[in-house]
Amino acid sequence: MEKDRNVKKRVITAGTFDILHPGHYEILKFAKSLGDELIVIIARDKTVERLKGRKPIIPENQRREMVEALKPVDKAILGSLNNKLEPILKLKPDIIVLGPDQMTFDEETLKKELEKHNLHPKIVRFKNYKKCPFHSSFDIVKEIVKRYCNKE
Repeated sequence: MEKDRNVKKRVITAGTFDILHPGHYEILKFAKSLGDELIVIIARDKTVERLKGRKPIIPENQRREMVEALKPVDKAILGSLNNKLEPILKLKPDIIVLGPDQMTFDEETLKKELEKHNLHPKIVRFKNYKKCPFHSSFDIVKEIVKRYCNKE
């Protein structure tokens, strides 16, 4: 994907975005505020299962559609099944925003890997999202189970 010459700053972020919650929206608003174009890389179902040990609730194509429909997002794409850097190398972002709990990348390792490909984006770790009772998809699922599945 070539950089559009009319776009000043391309920002990317990535994640599972399984059950959308306010924390997701906060990081997307923050990421968009850093540039002109926000592209979100959606983790593939098989990748999520491999990294988290469980399948996402919402299938990858639906997650991509839902994220792309959000106001801050210009485009959402599915990540690579083979190489987590592949979409980043194609998109050539100016800025990469990492989530507060996104540990598949640490800033320094990511920076060094991208430098090998002559890419030098600014890497930002988003830390300041508003705490709310359900700021993770996993917490939402646990609450649903507690409320509706543990009835005697």
